[in-house]
Amino acid sequence: MGKISQYKSGIIFSVILTTCVGLSIWLSHYIPEDYFDNVLTPILLVSATTVALFGAWLVFKHSEGLRVRRAWGWALLAWGVADGAYILFWMVTPAPVMNMGAYELTTYELLLGNMLGWVLLLYPGEALRPGWINWKRALYHLLPMFALVALDYVIPIKLAPVIALYPFALLALLLNHMHAYQVWCEENFSTLDNIDIEWIMRYLVMMTLVGVVYVYMCTTHSHTRGFTQQWLALFMLAYATEQILFRPDPWALVHQAEKQKASVAEPRSELEPNTANREKLEAWMEQEKPYLNPGFKLIDLQGVLPLNRTYLSQFIHTEYGCSFYQFVNRYRIEEAKRLKREAPDMRIGEVSARCGFSSPTVFSRVFTELVGVTPREWASKIHSA
Repeated sequence: MGKISQYKSGIIFSVILTTCVGLSIWLSHYIPEDYFDNVLTPILLVSATTVALFGAWLVFKHSEGLRVRRAWGWALLAWGVADGAYILFWMVTPAPVMNMGAYELTTYELLLGNMLGWVLLLYPGEALRPGWINWKRALYHLLPMFALVALDYVIPIKLAPVIALYPFALLALLLNHMHAYQVWCEENFSTLDNIDIEWIMRYLVMMTLVGVVYVYMCTTHSHTRGFTQQWLALFMLAYATEQILFRPDPWALVHQAEKQKASVAEPRSELEPNTANREKLEAWMEQEKPYLNPGFKLIDLQGVLPLNRTYLSQFIHTEYGCSFYQFVNRYRIEEAKRLKREAPDMRIGEVSARCGFSSPTVFSRVFTELVGVTPREWASKIHSA
């Protein structure tokens, strides 16, 4: 995945997800309901249980001490146990695994769906804001759901639709953290591939689709929705596990870099005025050209400025009016212009690689944002003048 740009990975994800949904809906029209309830559903549930439990084992084994991976491991374990219990229930009772004739959500379905929905939010919650979800906050999030279920038995008004949609209220809480996470990434990294908000958005899209189809499945007299929901769940479990296992944790990368810097730190002298620091930084950037390294991070500036990460970020914002990501990209774009002037025939892909960009797509987007025209348009104007 590291060799595939965010743009291409987003296209691949969209194509696979659309194919998964479309193909499952199309196939479901040719599957007899009895065959679906008594044969196909058990097979799909066993597959989901296997993927979830095996994935949990893999994630826990390769967690590398990362709390964010353990959060996904617990989510997989909960899903596998829930589906496994459902299979055992089917084995000891004559009833079909899933009664698609239900016209309203049962208490069991409500509790199971809400609990699994909440568990699936553990990973994005931890990824966006480490340590935000703890046992106390988890209890506060679950109490309203249990209260609604209890009220559903007491008052004459049916609260099933409200209870079914409660996980989406929890999902809304995460939206408050997304902007802050994106800003944090731009303040600490010069390359955002595999760590920015796009992956979290893809995860939440999968989770939302699974939830929507689950609610639709439980309130309609059709096995089409059940077949789609189970394929979506299988796709989500497998795809998310693969992504999370091979996706770096940006928080861990920063903390690890901070520890390494601290272990080799020398006694620091009194800080110089901002003008002197600015001149020192710009001279270092022009001479050493650290921005040519795609892995260049904010913490690397400590090699020239004796400031901690928070003050370094504030220094960049105050002196240059932008994030670290934007600050580095300005140097990269200037380097790209120099290369195109000296070697007009150099391909865009080679220019982007030599300037520190992770892909030609990212290079073209950043160039267009900063310069106002595409790299090709700029090159044409320069060489035709």
